[in-house]
Amino acid sequence: MEIYFSDVFDISPDDLENYGAFNVSLINDLPLFIDPFLLFNSSKPEYKELHNQIINYLRFLKSCSENGQIHEGLLRSWFTFAEVKQNWFGFSLVGNSGAGLGIDFARALNNNLHTIFTDFGEEQITNGSHLEKLCLIKAGVGRDNISDFTTNLIKEYLLNYTQEFAVTHLRPDQRKVVAVNRVRFNYHTYNWESDRYELPWHNGDYIILTPKDILTKDDTWINKSDIIKNFDDIADSISNFELRAQINQYFERILPEDAKNKEYREAVSWVISKFPEFIDFYIKFKEDNGDEAVSVSEKRVKQVEFLFIKKLREFVRTLEQETNFYSVYGYNTLDEARDRVMFLKDVIENKGGHRLFFVNGEPIRREADLQILFRLTWFATLSDVSREVNDGRGPVDFKISRSSLDKTLVEFKLAKNTHLRRNLEKQVEIYKKASDAPNALKVILFFTDQELENVIKIFNDLGLHDHSDVILIDGRATNKPSGSKA
Repeated sequence: MEIYFSDVFDISPDDLENYGAFNVSLINDLPLFIDPFLLFNSSKPEYKELHNQIINYLRFLKSCSENGQIHEGLLRSWFTFAEVKQNWFGFSLVGNSGAGLGIDFARALNNNLHTIFTDFGEEQITNGSHLEKLCLIKAGVGRDNISDFTTNLIKEYLLNYTQEFAVTHLRPDQRKVVAVNRVRFNYHTYNWESDRYELPWHNGDYIILTPKDILTKDDTWINKSDIIKNFDDIADSISNFELRAQINQYFERILPEDAKNKEYREAVSWVISKFPEFIDFYIKFKEDNGDEAVSVSEKRVKQVEFLFIKKLREFVRTLEQETNFYSVYGYNTLDEARDRVMFLKDVIENKGGHRLFFVNGEPIRREADLQILFRLTWFATLSDVSREVNDGRGPVDFKISRSSLDKTLVEFKLAKNTHLRRNLEKQVEIYKKASDAPNALKVILFFTDQELENVIKIFNDLGLHDHSDVILIDGRATNKPSGSKA
């Protein structure tokens, strides 16, 4: 079972734990990312210095933006960044390749640095400067963009961090000296420099390790949804009496009576656009509660470790010991995919595998997490398992293929998905036509009696009972044997 860094390099997970590094999967990205606030708020001098380096680079970009129009070539050189895929974090459902920060992000950052970010580096309200401010202003700039930017700007530190571990814990044949591009920025020549490092080497590429204490899941500490949730507390915290009164009066005037969530969010957005200084008070509010960021992130990282490492290991071990899941190779991708799904169904329903999907007694209710978990169980197969390219009709979860003539699409859905009926009725048939795949499996996982009733009603309405390409998996904990008997 070679899923994680420790498996591939035949070392104890304790070595990584003692070093403070996360034990990444080398099959698929895990849904974690670096939060720059954890650098800013850290008590470690080296982390604070990393945050200063990020801010210094942004100051450089701001000065370039203020000096007039930037040549397209320099915009691409200074403002765009490829994803650092070698750290194996992000939101890719298959593999570890992401989009990175392209020209759209570059133009947004360039425009905002000399307009909305006019006081960047010289803030009067907050205790420091924060890159995350961009995601509060610019639509489409989210946690993955912020993390990619941060990772690129602290890459030199991460490379040294990884090299130290590799030289100490890995055999010479497990590491390789490689040239890495864009390691540090030279402020004298205005260009990015390369350097050489001795790093873990696997499947034709190097690997970067990341300290656990700068990682988080779900969102950065400073984020757009949070500014809406805490609007009242932030408004009350504004020390400027006049400004506080103006904001409250304007908000009350534009907020409709009996406002719904959407209308409330829109009203907050209007306040921010009219009073942009409100963002600085929000950031100050988050700075003042910064210690909570550490505990929240630590809890989220532990949840990822528990779900994607501990429980998945138990699940795979069950598949290895009690089934022939990893030796099944059907005559074609449809047979293989169906047999594998049916094995998973048997393990989940009859052999205690349902526990994989429960954290603290509650079922996982995020399709992205389920999809990653299923992808990680496909580590031993002759078929190519990939995520379907978005052809304009939307991406399907997985495409299993062995040739241009042998393809099967597989889609996993939660029974609680509000679009399940529409998906079953139309979506996969559209995907099949778009990708020329002759086969498609639809796998639905339910956790409660009510979810089962809803799915049965949909099946009755659509005539899908006993359809071999629609597979229902019972993930309920209430009808399973106890842990000692499973």
